[in-house]
Amino acid sequence: MEKKTPLYDCHLAAGGKPVPFAGYLLPIQYATGIITEHMAVRKQAGLFDVSHMGEVIYSGRDAVKNLNHLLTNDVALLRYGEICYSPMCNTEGGFVDDLIAYKLDDEKYMLVVNASNREKDVAWMQEHLFGDVQFEDISDSMAELALQGPNSTAILAKLTDAAALLVGNYTFKENILLNGISCLVSVTGYTGEMGYEIYLDNADAAEVWNLLLAAGKELGLIPCGLGSRDTLRLEAGMPLYGHEMDERITPLEIGLSYFVHLEKEGGFLGKEAMLAKKPYANKRVGLKVNGRGIVREQEKIFIGDQEIGITTSGTYSPYFSCGLAMARINKKYGKIGTLVDVEVRGRRIAAEIVALPFYKRNQTTASASPLK
Repeated sequence: MEKKTPLYDCHLAAGGKPVPFAGYLLPIQYATGIITEHMAVRKQAGLFDVSHMGEVIYSGRDAVKNLNHLLTNDVALLRYGEICYSPMCNTEGGFVDDLIAYKLDDEKYMLVVNASNREKDVAWMQEHLFGDVQFEDISDSMAELALQGPNSTAILAKLTDAAALLVGNYTFKENILLNGISCLVSVTGYTGEMGYEIYLDNADAAEVWNLLLAAGKELGLIPCGLGSRDTLRLEAGMPLYGHEMDERITPLEIGLSYFVHLEKEGGFLGKEAMLAKKPYANKRVGLKVNGRGIVREQEKIFIGDQEIGITTSGTYSPYFSCGLAMARINKKYGKIGTLVDVEVRGRRIAAEIVALPFYKRNQTTASASPLK
């Protein structure tokens, strides 16, 4: 039976349409619809319930050593209040998951993992504990809200001291008071927009949700569901576990080498296997559909009669008003501007390889994008 987040009743009251997702009942959309929710985030602001995500705490003298053994990024480089994104690999160099790590102090870190992988991740982490370290899964006691969009700072400033709000991407502060309620607030998100993720006790989640919606009403804030979260992350070129990455694919073959610190002391799980697989034949690319049609995941890609790859995610883009997809293809065909065909239900749809990400925050209009 699916779980309910602390905001389940809030979703029903707002007209949310719950669906099973990662073991929870979460709104796929509200009465406003996916396109309206998507464009609210791009133009004003949107509020998401992401309380289904998993959170774990590492603490102790050997917390950093444990994390650097598991993660490809180097958490030793973090200062207090900083966050990093990292793949977590198996011994074959493929993904166990991808996650973000928060440095709470020199001997305490919080990791945020994908909801669908929480149990697997926790088991993997516990299996590889060593030394002076304590591990705690706090997922069931913590709620998480994502306030995303260009008006998000102005909205949050209505509920707290504006000077306390963060300015650096991938930074956070603890004990931010939102109308007196203590929260951890980070400049992170999964939409490609300026925004915040807010961590707080389950008991306070509904109150803060309603406070944010009230504070943002005049600034265009609306609640948003899973549907628009996925279309937003795709426009932003953000990979998703189970689509662009899985237990067989390494970070190096999907463009995440920036987050793989091969030189760090002691290495990390999967490093040797990852390097042994080089050179990689495939790469991750963006596809823009030329004309009508929508491409989904697991569609074959061709140049003439030659099959060159497969799509990993695809949808209609509300911002660009066209079909977009990410794909894994043979890298010798990966030049920007290459024309391809995608086979969808027995027919070919023309598409073009374009740069990732499709959407960048600073572009002011769709016509300013190279997609137009």
